[in-house]
Amino acid sequence: METLLMRTSHEREPIADRDRPSPDAGTRLLVADSWRRSLAAGVDPDLRSAPLVFDADTVAGVRQSHPLNRHLPMLRETLRGMADVSCHLMAVTDAEGHVLWSEGPRAVRRRAEDIGLVEGFRWTEDSIGTNGIGTALSVGGPVYIESTEHLVNALRPWSCVAAPITDPDTGQVIGCVDISGTQGTMHPAVIALVQAAARLTEAQLTLEMNLRDARLRDRYLRHLHGDARVLVTATGRVLAADPDGWCGSRVAVPEAGHRLSLPDGRAAVAEVLGQAFVLRTVEEDRRSLLLRFLGDEQPCAFLDRRRISLSLRRAELLALLALHPRGLTCEQSSFHLYGDEGNPVTVRSEIHRLRTQLGDVVRGKPYRLDCDVDADFLAVRRLLGAGDVAGAVRLYRGPLLPRSESAAIRGERTDLDTTLRRQLLHHGDVDDLWAYAQTGDDLEILGRLTATLPPGDPRRVAAQLREHRAMGDG
Repeated sequence: METLLMRTSHEREPIADRDRPSPDAGTRLLVADSWRRSLAAGVDPDLRSAPLVFDADTVAGVRQSHPLNRHLPMLRETLRGMADVSCHLMAVTDAEGHVLWSEGPRAVRRRAEDIGLVEGFRWTEDSIGTNGIGTALSVGGPVYIESTEHLVNALRPWSCVAAPITDPDTGQVIGCVDISGTQGTMHPAVIALVQAAARLTEAQLTLEMNLRDARLRDRYLRHLHGDARVLVTATGRVLAADPDGWCGSRVAVPEAGHRLSLPDGRAAVAEVLGQAFVLRTVEEDRRSLLLRFLGDEQPCAFLDRRRISLSLRRAELLALLALHPRGLTCEQSSFHLYGDEGNPVTVRSEIHRLRTQLGDVVRGKPYRLDCDVDADFLAVRRLLGAGDVAGAVRLYRGPLLPRSESAAIRGERTDLDTTLRRQLLHHGDVDDLWAYAQTGDDLEILGRLTATLPPGDPRRVAAQLREHRAMGDG
């Protein structure tokens, strides 16, 4: 607080006539640094307003999905009453400085519109120079900017105090809360209140995070067995581990099938579980292979994080080996893939080409994968087996190798899709149904969405149009 309240010993004189303004010797270091950043970004001190970035419809959409949306009532309760009485404006932005909400007395709001301190305008330092919002986002802490400390002359009638809000889950700033007014100086109580509002919001975000963590532990803790020792969130926070001392640590955000280092230095491979990961410890020299075969995209593999594009035949063979980790003979592989008409010579040729691409992770006698293997279709099946429909549907990008005519792949594809749809229709919520609908025009799923979504939800209209088109009526 003492740092925040620190003031220059004398105010600067207006500098509108200077082509290249610079802070004088009495300027606070925080403000001087902000001026330098702003000028380096090419900000013109004679700007009249912050730039408009979002129209009204875009602002409404960003608000709806922004994590601060549900906390606005608390911010309003903490700050709005003071803003009304004191003729101040409250503004809340996203992490990029876009104003998403602004509230205050009508007269103050009219003046704020002149400089763009309302919804849809961008208030970063590189857009409008030194200001409470932009400078708070730049330094990552609370900031008080008094009138003449603004670089842009049009902002000089205003003083403002702002504090960034950090998401405890990701550790990233997600927005900023600001109080601005035209009364020259800001009362110390206002400064303290803005800081308190930001901290209260972070406390609420922490509470929500803890509740999510508890649900994830309840759902996935049983997966910590054998060499699966660490449960982490999708943001890399350790939820459960052996030893317990790791809890609260953070690791690099995992990616399924990729290797990373645990807090004690051991190597581990990430196994996706929908909304979390299990990290399995592995030998340092053991390789990892991740297969991505769901959906219409080009099938590919990641060998020790190196992306490898695959032909359909080689993808079919890898999918088969992933489904049979103990291995298959050449004849068995040929039969599984192509039935009685299969030719073992074809399989031998493809195995040779696979070895050219993947090296010695492809073994013979029997054919098998000698590495840590994971695949998107295997992860979906694991999640369905654990009853995690939401996690499964979010990983499911479409059918398994949809262009494949292989008997084994067709069977796995049909079984996976049937199991997912059955669990989805019995246990999925509307968001799960909508996520699945993005993989194709399934009439039963679209019909369920049309019947379930409220009339004002734009997804309902989209589902109706797609349902009519799929039925041949549109």
